Amino acid sequence: MALTGRGLCLCPEAQLRNERRRSVMTAAPLLTLNNGVTLPALGFGVFQSAPEETAAAVEAALAIGYRHVDTAAVYSNEREVGEGIRRSGIDRSEVFIETKVWISDYGYEQTLHAFDKSARKLGVDQIDLLILHQPLPSAFDKTVASYQALEKLLAAGKVRAIGVSNFTTDHLKALLERTEIVPAVNQIELHPYFVQRDMQQAHAEHGILTQAWSPIGGVTFYPDILGLAPENRTSTLTEPVIRGIADAYGKTAAQVMLAWHLQQGRSAIPKSVKPERIAENFNVFDIVLGAGDMAALDALDKGVRNGPDPEAVTLEIGNWPIPEA
Repeated sequence: MALTGRGLCLCPEAQLRNERRRSVMTAAPLLTLNNGVTLPALGFGVFQSAPEETAAAVEAALAIGYRHVDTAAVYSNEREVGEGIRRSGIDRSEVFIETKVWISDYGYEQTLHAFDKSARKLGVDQIDLLILHQPLPSAFDKTVASYQALEKLLAAGKVRAIGVSNFTTDHLKALLERTEIVPAVNQIELHPYFVQRDMQQAHAEHGILTQAWSPIGGVTFYPDILGLAPENRTSTLTEPVIRGIADAYGKTAAQVMLAWHLQQGRSAIPKSVKPERIAENFNVFDIVLGAGDMAALDALDKGVRNGPDPEAVTLEIGNWPIPEA
């Protein structure tokens, strides 16, 4: 008798799971972007990490085994990310650095300068992945001009890959019609309560990697910095279905959700400044979820955002100047 994903059995899923538990991976699997660049699937996020905590958190993450750090100009901690990388003793070539251009720096020349600001704060000459943080639906010409600046930076070798964040299918379609290079990544809100199947399908059709921010639904705990989040946000961490699966595998709810992302070929960016939680989020590579458990997680989709609607983001709401240093 074979059980789907749990219990004692001789099914292939259980055999693979047991093999991986006997030999736990010490490095995140690599994903290949549409231009051939590879990135570790599991990244370390620093959204809402206070500058005074960020360097130590990044250093701890790299000591644990992370080799992909995701930050953004508007997080105001790029400098500390760079400091944490240098303090870690890990060679720069071994760490994949991803950052984002904020909307106040949109426009062709402004985005070229935004790269200079981010590179200077990070203390690097080249950024591995540079993406636009948000579409600006009310000023999409500026969004396009910014992406064209990313294309120039890519051609000049100043970045290794370019992409976008929080773009909807309509935003992607409009961007692709007016630019030359297909984004390597679209970083979007994605967790079991908000699966975004239409976006994932659009990404697959164009060879764009789906990268999940708030991969465990923790956006419910973040300040609503844009004032656009819906009311009554719900956390996946207390979801009975997820907790039941976690108990069956001897893991936490967060670990199960991260494994769900990785098993479906996505990149995921969890965040924490607590060493024990940073380590917990990285201890997921021995999990092989059964088909029944994967389907149960997929079925939790509510189709409702916990974060801001990209259509509602405007310069009037988020026109925050990014400092030079």
